[in-house]
Amino acid sequence: MTQLSLPDTIQACLFDLDGVVTRTAVVHAAAWKETFDAFLHDYEGEQGRPFDASADYDEYVDGRPRADGVRSFLASRGIRLPEGDPGDPPDARTVHGLGNRKNELLLEKIRTGGVEAYEGTLRYLEAVRAAGLRTAIVSSSANCRDVLRSVGAEHFFDVRIDGVVAAERSLPGKPHPDTFLAAARDLGVEASRAAVFEDALAGMDAGRAGGFGYVVGVDRVGQTDALYAHGADIVVKDLAELGGKQ
Repeated sequence: MTQLSLPDTIQACLFDLDGVVTRTAVVHAAAWKETFDAFLHDYEGEQGRPFDASADYDEYVDGRPRADGVRSFLASRGIRLPEGDPGDPPDARTVHGLGNRKNELLLEKIRTGGVEAYEGTLRYLEAVRAAGLRTAIVSSSANCRDVLRSVGAEHFFDVRIDGVVAAERSLPGKPHPDTFLAAARDLGVEASRAAVFEDALAGMDAGRAGGFGYVVGVDRVGQTDALYAHGADIVVKDLAELGGKQ
């Protein structure tokens, strides 16, 4: 293992954004809850069971593209909506309408509350770069670039594969490995020589399915066992635990 706590064969590091680099997972969860609770109340009335910002978020939407998150959660409640169109207004009762409502709420929460980066991750990124490893940010968020710029972290990454790029290339999102595989290809590195850093169970599944050389689970919410069960090689609460002193 290197000073970065990575196998000697690793040449590139692929980082998820929300929950790994930035403290936005809780903001995403809040936006999803507000979106789904309003929809469920309207759709099912008073008997509608609210969205659980912990269990439902982790199981059905965390790490997935917005539309996939909508489909996954609604399916868990036996609800199926028309797909609609990506340009649907946020009040449309469609998959894309709900997704756009969530994004509208997310951006509002980011504007009013701001975004913070995890200092342990920023220090680790500095060490990764100093060691000469290639880096990529891999996120389902269409707001990835804006979020990175808001915390001054865009310069840490050689490649960005986010919701915008995935849509342009027709890449399925996590738990499929395609976005991570695309990042490795863009970096010119085989998957077996790339490490994945993820906090979402869907991201763990993507790392395992893609045959990556090392999968690091980042446990921000007390799901260490689940991260291991979904394919993590190691689980840490913060990337500072991996060292990285050069």
